[in-house]
Amino acid sequence: MLILGIECTAHTFGCGIANSKGEILANVNSEYIPTSGGIHPREAARHHASVAASVICDALKAAGKNIEEIDGFAVSLGPGLGPCLRVGATAARALSLYYNKPLIPVNHCVAHIEIARLMCKIDDPLVVYISGGNTIISAFSDGKYRVFGETLDIALGNCLDTFARYVGLPHPGGPHIEKLALKGSNYINLPYVVKGQDMSFSGLLTMAIRKFKDGAMLEDICFSLQETAFSMVCEVTERALVHTGKDAILLTGGVAANRRLRVMMESIAKDHGVVFKAVPVEYARDNGAMIAWTGVLSLLHNVTIPVDESFIRPRWRLDAVDIPWRMNKHEVNKEGC
Repeated sequence: MLILGIECTAHTFGCGIANSKGEILANVNSEYIPTSGGIHPREAARHHASVAASVICDALKAAGKNIEEIDGFAVSLGPGLGPCLRVGATAARALSLYYNKPLIPVNHCVAHIEIARLMCKIDDPLVVYISGGNTIISAFSDGKYRVFGETLDIALGNCLDTFARYVGLPHPGGPHIEKLALKGSNYINLPYVVKGQDMSFSGLLTMAIRKFKDGAMLEDICFSLQETAFSMVCEVTERALVHTGKDAILLTGGVAANRRLRVMMESIAKDHGVVFKAVPVEYARDNGAMIAWTGVLSLLHNVTIPVDESFIRPRWRLDAVDIPWRMNKHEVNKEGC
């Protein structure tokens, strides 16, 4: 089975091709980079529309496949930015109709989890999913990925990128903050907000900006911003780990590439005698491969959608999605997941 997957939820238009053996045959992505400010949804959508055909063609070439060999077309229908989602959905619908192949709806958050499980060869972890648009602590239970902690306002990645833009760092801001944080040594007190199992980052962002305006060293602010935000995530993760009794922690999403966050998560895992894995950097940020692989899992369990019902779902929650491929102990390709 070959599935072509289209990712188009925010800044990236991606196309991946995966087979039922768990092999990623192609992963081609084109990222919209704003000239100023954050992501402008309509501008990002225009970028995606302009590169869609070439990205899909490049993915097919990379895989060495003809489009007629594709068994289904998977697409991220949400959560994400409406204008961006519409571009991906339109492309996938057109391909599905023209080639008379199934259209497969994929939840973007589920896809981040499944590509990480595949690449890290972990079966049933506690998932720490940190990105520009999502901050979620999750674990599988009773047919769905249940949420054991999430952000109450902005996502952690958004917090980092917004601060970076304000102080004049290039996009994406997270990696630049990480580099500057290595040069910081003076911890500045910033708001630490954990409410039960949920986190809030908006006050942290506001205070970090205020400290910058007041003349604090940028390196020290970056250091303190990272330490505070990551410590909040670690607190929630540790409690969720004890509550769920999982034997592994799996870090995924764009912020999973941050080395400091990985070290802190690894420390938690060591303290509790569990395994820690982080998704490979290539698959940390939004990408087409994760949609293709989740599409494979979905089609193997007859999860498809009629074109006339394939509405985008900008607020599609992770815990609203049924996960039939994990209901059976004998999962597809279990030895590789």
